[in-house]
Amino acid sequence: MVWITGLAESGKTTVSRRLINRLTRVGIKPVHLDGNAVREAVGTEGHAFDRTGRMSMAFTYARFSRMLSDQGHVVVCSTISLFHEVHSWNRRHIRNYLEVLLDVPMQELKRRDSKGVYAGVKKGEVVGVDLDPEFPVAPDLRIVNFSGTTPDDAAERIYRACKHDSSTGSSHRHEKGSI
Repeated sequence: MVWITGLAESGKTTVSRRLINRLTRVGIKPVHLDGNAVREAVGTEGHAFDRTGRMSMAFTYARFSRMLSDQGHVVVCSTISLFHEVHSWNRRHIRNYLEVLLDVPMQELKRRDSKGVYAGVKKGEVVGVDLDPEFPVAPDLRIVNFSGTTPDDAAERIYRACKHDSSTGSSHRHEKGSI
């Protein structure tokens, strides 16, 4: 289970899609849980983006990830979900949990702002501007995702980390095995 997190516009969905393509090329068919798509699927896209609403959705992503992972699926979840409580829950409850932080400076995030997130369109609801992010304390991978790092580079680093765990039999959580 790969949990890809970072602020809005950090490249979570793009990197996740590249990772999924990489996995598919080696015969693995992962399930992609993208934060925005899951909100839409469960009918909560219009609900609160305040701290309480975001925390509730973060746990929804986490529980879906655990449920699918427990059924034997490889899960890639791309979500902001920057709450220590959620990261801790994931580490305790999801087998083979790999936490990836995409680290991008605010200036670059604002430059990429394709949805108007940082331009004030969603005033009062932006993690990193209006809401304090709780970046992972010790992510398994921290990828500086701008400048010389392409989405393919980031996806390959994640793939190699997953493959390493699988080949060594180590796991980030309870049981052996991984991607």
